[in-house]
Amino acid sequence: MAIYHLCIKIISRGKGKSAVAASAYRSGEKIKNEYDGILHDFTRKGGIAHTEILLPQNAPQEFSDRGTLWNSVEKIEKNKNSQLAREIEVALPKELDREKQINLVREYVKENFVKVGMCADIALHDKNDGKDRKSTRLNSSHQPLS
Repeated sequence: MAIYHLCIKIISRGKGKSAVAASAYRSGEKIKNEYDGILHDFTRKGGIAHTEILLPQNAPQEFSDRGTLWNSVEKIEKNKNSQLAREIEVALPKELDREKQINLVREYVKENFVKVGMCADIALHDKNDGKDRKSTRLNSSHQPLS
């Protein structure tokens, strides 16, 4: 039986958070934050089953690179209390196989975020610890691209 879990947070510079750091952590990658010069290296983090970036039609193709996308968001938002992104964490039904989970998330994100002009960074986590806790974490740009 599927267990419902949903958590939505704002990634805000005013709370000491960084969209670049959040994306590096969620995706298990190494990304340098050009805003503050910090290199966020999470390449040793395990449990990352799938990552993907979905872009609206009017987004520059360079945004398909995670570092470019989130450094651009950090650069555009100038205020010390800027809201940089939304983080959405949701549990996925264990009854679905990996391909169906990815397709479910992809279609939901396209319909609810990309369609209205937002960029989305998806990371599917699966710790493979026998507890069937598969979740997806989505960072979306806080503002639609104009």
